[in-house]
Amino acid sequence: MHVQEWLDTVPPVAVYAVVALVIGVESLGIPLPGEIVLVSAALLSSQHSGINPIILGACASLGAVIGDSIGYAIGRKGGRPLLAWLAAKFPRHFSEGHVATAERSFEKWGMWAVFFGRFIALLRIFAGPLAGVLHMPYWKFLTANLLGGIIWAGGTTAVVYYVGIVAEDWLKRFSYFGLAAAVLVGLASLLMVRRKAKKMSAEKNQPEPVNAGE
Repeated sequence: MHVQEWLDTVPPVAVYAVVALVIGVESLGIPLPGEIVLVSAALLSSQHSGINPIILGACASLGAVIGDSIGYAIGRKGGRPLLAWLAAKFPRHFSEGHVATAERSFEKWGMWAVFFGRFIALLRIFAGPLAGVLHMPYWKFLTANLLGGIIWAGGTTAVVYYVGIVAEDWLKRFSYFGLAAAVLVGLASLLMVRRKAKKMSAEKNQPEPVNAGE
């Protein structure tokens, strides 16, 4: 069963709780589809399902901020052994290469890594625990965590909610003719881009003319 279909079968209060819980656990360092759950719930809220988008965004923000903060505390206390344990449990996400890349980002960018990490799937899992492992000052972490969590969760909810309403209204007005027109425009754009790319590739591969004097 698709996430959105399953969420549609439970009461709104349960949807709020599930979104906050999944995002919070993901922020602890456990790979879960937090963004997928949030987007699915936001789409439902645009379909008059009884889910309030403001409450949904607030719950998602709360889950993100609290989850990251707990992850920070665990990382600060657990240190390197924690990363080794996560690598053993989730080798696909916490491989040495991924950890090293995230570590360089945190050491170079500090608060910005925490803030923008909220918008990047892999860094979203790393942000809390790794900031704790690296002993980032908590006030810096909390500032970036609050801003990133609220903007990411609230912004994602708002964008998906309004896009869902517009898409629903658009489909009601134009039905299959509008949908077909959109598909044709998309295909035409794709063909034009491919043709342009092939032309550029062909021009690049042409041998350079040899000067007569050489």
